[in-house]
Amino acid sequence: MQFAFRRMNLKNSFIMNFLSYFKMLGLGILGGTLPLATYVIIEHSSTKLSEQVLDGNRFARQVSMSGIPPGADFTEASANTINSVVHITTKVVQTTFQRDPFQELFYGPGAGGREFKQYGASSGSGVIVSSEGYIVTNNHVIENASEIEVILNDNSKYTAKIVGADPATDIAVLKIEGSGFTPIPLGNSDDLKIGEWVLAVGNPFNLTSTVTAGIVSAKARNINLLSERSGQDIVPIESFIQTDAAVNPGNSGGALVNTQGQLVGINTAIASQTGSYSGYSFAVPVNLVQKVMSDLIDYGLVQRGYLGVQISDVSQEIKEKNKLPNLKGVFVAKVIEDGSADKAGLKDGDVILKIGAKEVNSVSSLQEEIGKRRPGDKVSLTVRRKDGDEVIRELVLRNKEGETSLMSKEEINKSQALGASFVDLSDKEKKELNIAYGVKVKTLGAGKLKTVGINEGDVILKVNNEPIETVEELTGKLSGVNRGVLLEIMTESGKRDYKGLGL
Repeated sequence: MQFAFRRMNLKNSFIMNFLSYFKMLGLGILGGTLPLATYVIIEHSSTKLSEQVLDGNRFARQVSMSGIPPGADFTEASANTINSVVHITTKVVQTTFQRDPFQELFYGPGAGGREFKQYGASSGSGVIVSSEGYIVTNNHVIENASEIEVILNDNSKYTAKIVGADPATDIAVLKIEGSGFTPIPLGNSDDLKIGEWVLAVGNPFNLTSTVTAGIVSAKARNINLLSERSGQDIVPIESFIQTDAAVNPGNSGGALVNTQGQLVGINTAIASQTGSYSGYSFAVPVNLVQKVMSDLIDYGLVQRGYLGVQISDVSQEIKEKNKLPNLKGVFVAKVIEDGSADKAGLKDGDVILKIGAKEVNSVSSLQEEIGKRRPGDKVSLTVRRKDGDEVIRELVLRNKEGETSLMSKEEINKSQALGASFVDLSDKEKKELNIAYGVKVKTLGAGKLKTVGINEGDVILKVNNEPIETVEELTGKLSGVNRGVLLEIMTESGKRDYKGLGL
């Protein structure tokens, strides 16, 4: 079986209604005091944008269902969800630049060149997570998009902008202008149980507002789906919820919800040899999604903490080779020097049994737990040593640069623009490429630089024929103009090229 991305993109009795009426009346009386006070406190004490705008839990519809008994239907869960799921259409424009050597001879680099454009389109799904118009979807739905249109369940249309994207989890956040949108209630994916009913809501084959049902087939699945699509500096985090709800191309980015109509995952992929649903689909757990989308809204990128270890599942072979008592936990093959785990005293050959109070028995489940945290967060690990003793180690997570503090949005804006992050060239790199200036593309996500064919590792030499000396100089030029620019670049192989960029 090949795993492939596909844009999937009670009745109540009179008595129950009567009791429900008085129950809601009582809540309404309290609603005039405590919730209002709480809302005021939250609004005035919150300093992060994501805490203010991600109001799916604060304003979500009240749901009273405790589960779906045998023979009942899913109408209430569907009704609580369908207006929060949107249809996303994208226009893709691939631009190439053909140089004119004759004109360049007389008028300089880039003179007389012509742009050629290739046009395409695609579609997927998204989920409204804020009444202010923030939408979560898959990165692969929008990564090459030049234009993005969002169509709500009432057929109203909006132009969307990319807030940020995270290839490591295949999650992206969009923003449409307006207010009063219907956010989906957010559930808890940790509470999901294998065999539990779930619904997939999305727009398969451009059939809008489609609901299918299935059960949770497995959790913490790693199907090696993101690794082949991720850049060299990206560490994929795969800990999918596996279901047998029918998911097809166009469902990507849509909602996986529980029987209370709460979001528990973002549908991402299908297991298929034909390109259509053939038994299993996979979703990113909402607890991981919440962390990613909050970071994207607050900082424009994900601030991720790392343990600093090379790990593997405890297979029968590893168990026998290392004389382990059982197959529980995650085996630490190597501890990275000066990383978080090293500073906390972990050693090669240790087995991580728990993160906090939660058992971890696979690499994917451990990655999911760490993926929910940021640099500076303290983590308690239960570890079994080679001699069989179990110890608890406290550590502080660090980012890739070994720092425990979060980067401010101002710092981040100085090093990234148009979906890419940049780094200054070292003297050695300049010497190897035989250049005196330029800035290297460190990472590349959804944005205009990717759509015109810029790659990770490329060096941007000039913007509109002006040499670029520093990262801050480059981001200032790309962020501070609203007209087209011409980029002179050098590939990792040393070849010079030009890219036209319409801002």
